Amino acid sequence: MTVPVGWPAADRIGKWQAALRRAGERRLLLVEAHATGAAEYALALCQSTDPARCLWVGSSPAPTDRSLPAVRPTKAHEWLGRELDLVIWDGRAGNPPDDLAALMGTLAAGALLVWLMPPLAEWGRFDDPDYARTGLADTDRHPFLTRMAGVLDAHPAVVRLCASGEVIGDLGMDAAGAPFQPTETPDQSAAIDAILQTGVGRRRRPLVIRADRGRGKSTALGRAAAQLLQDKWTRILVTAPRFEAVETLFSAAEAHWPGARREGHRLWLDDHCLEFLPVDVLLQERPEAGVVLVDEAAGLPAPLLADILTGWPRVVFATTVHGYEGTGRGFDVRFREVLDRLTPQWRTQRLSQPIRWREGDPFEDLVNRLFLLDAESATGLSPQADIRIESWYPAEADANTLAQAFGLLTDAHYRTTPADLRQWLDDPHARSWLARSDSDDAVVGVLWASAEGGLEPALAEQVMRGERRIRGHLLAQSLACHGGLAEAATVRTRRVVRIAVVPELRRAGIGQRLLAAARDDSREAGFDLFGTSFGATAPLLAFWRRAGLYPLRLGLHRSASSGEHTLQMGLALSAAGMDLLLRLQTRFAEHWPLLLGDSFRTLEPELALALGRDWVASVPLTPMDRTELAAFADGYRLFELSRLPLVRLSLQPGVSETLAVDTGATLWCRAVLQGWSWSELQSAGLCRGRRDAEQRLRQLAGKLLEPVDIPPH
Repeated sequence: MTVPVGWPAADRIGKWQAALRRAGERRLLLVEAHATGAAEYALALCQSTDPARCLWVGSSPAPTDRSLPAVRPTKAHEWLGRELDLVIWDGRAGNPPDDLAALMGTLAAGALLVWLMPPLAEWGRFDDPDYARTGLADTDRHPFLTRMAGVLDAHPAVVRLCASGEVIGDLGMDAAGAPFQPTETPDQSAAIDAILQTGVGRRRRPLVIRADRGRGKSTALGRAAAQLLQDKWTRILVTAPRFEAVETLFSAAEAHWPGARREGHRLWLDDHCLEFLPVDVLLQERPEAGVVLVDEAAGLPAPLLADILTGWPRVVFATTVHGYEGTGRGFDVRFREVLDRLTPQWRTQRLSQPIRWREGDPFEDLVNRLFLLDAESATGLSPQADIRIESWYPAEADANTLAQAFGLLTDAHYRTTPADLRQWLDDPHARSWLARSDSDDAVVGVLWASAEGGLEPALAEQVMRGERRIRGHLLAQSLACHGGLAEAATVRTRRVVRIAVVPELRRAGIGQRLLAAARDDSREAGFDLFGTSFGATAPLLAFWRRAGLYPLRLGLHRSASSGEHTLQMGLALSAAGMDLLLRLQTRFAEHWPLLLGDSFRTLEPELALALGRDWVASVPLTPMDRTELAAFADGYRLFELSRLPLVRLSLQPGVSETLAVDTGATLWCRAVLQGWSWSELQSAGLCRGRRDAEQRLRQLAGKLLEPVDIPPH
């Protein structure tokens, strides 16, 4: 093996790891060289480490050593929930930020991340293979990697092995004092007690556990589950974004449940069991359970969490505060409102002290700084301060401003991840705007927009037919493919990717000012359409409507990340944009009544009726429609024979506005527009039975029919 002279031998690294383990710390060993022996050098470090606690990330299998577990970079997140002593990450095979950040959290005390990369000075021009799947492959500047290189340079948690043989960083470690031992902390003990209290206490008092990574929340869940199964319950269910996330939970439960056997996703003894169910299976089957444990709750959409909250009497939610997929802060913002409304006696527990490494381990600071996992938005703001809006480039920002802006996105959006940070910094066609407080220059609002569309007609036609998918054109591609109009991919579109305002200053018009600045700039820059795509809720629809945008399309399936149907809205900035917008709106309005009774049967009535204000019928009621509606309202005509004119009535201009303020709106939407059966309506608490529902629908039909214009005979 040929390696640069001066690199430490494997036994020297082994002694260093032993000292780190005693001190309870971790390190990053950055092998920044083009030398052919770099991979062999890294693999040599594995010889004295248990293969079960090693991992190669890069080309698979690992070069020259097929016994070493190996995974491709985009699959590294599948190792979540495990503890590792040595990870070799071959960055020359790609560096997906979410996977890299996730895997860094698996390192135990004394562990090393060995990162094979070019010299730091070349990172800004490094042709990272992972960019091919991001829509950024054509750019030769990578501010995200440049920023990472700046963080790594001279950080105390990093030791650099240079191609020249120079070693930069400290391979020593003070081993004085008692050796570090991962032990239960007072925080963890309190969390276990709180879980036990929830498990045996009164119903409808859910518990929320919040912790940074490595604080032992999953272990606490597992230990408490084992005790509850031995003392009280026969079945406890666990759910999470993926099973790998609860491996630690099951291992802890197994260790504290003598005689229990592990089989797949179950741990059992006699007729008692701890079982993992994916969240969709859990909510579809709704099996009985004494307690439901939700780990990594921030990775699940708020609507699904609300269904779990109301579906079982005793629920414990645990979430990572500074996480790699969804954050505890975004979870707090969205889910706290649900908890306060549905279960006001909910409790919370916070775990602060680390267990798997010592407090103050510099590696934790390194990970947080690399990916801005601990970025915080501004607080303590004055509502009276003047706010200015300014154009802004995150790649050129100072560290404090970038952290405030990204922290704001993290707080406001459910799943803001390290990959979003890379996309934001590296997209050369992205534009951003900040809202700043004049009093202290704090970031109080941020808008991030991207450029899409402008495809050649032949390529746009292929996109429309579903033959091609072009990365980096989410809105343009979706409107072309699902809207059936190739022109949606040929016009130039500016899409708002994210917008956020600090909670203290919301409803003060800051979001609308940010949108106005972005819209005006887009018009001046020659864009045809100004649009957005987001998880639809009635309040968000109202917000975007105030900015002048119109709904163009609603996704048929709920998004895995938001739990909502994706709504796409737009505003025309040119004649071509206006023509496209009208055609898209008109066509979807024609589909709308059919979709409401099929794909959108469970869509929230408030949202369905709000969307109906824009997707109104282009044809007025006929005289026969009115005759049948009058017969129904007077109590003579059957509902089933009247549903066609009732649907047509619902889609007339102005009817949705009237319905929105009527107490019978939900019943009308479910029965008339979404086709719910009488038994479904009764089970949902919307009526006492058919007779009651029909009587209320007849009264409402008469009320709605009165102001509707009727064409002349």
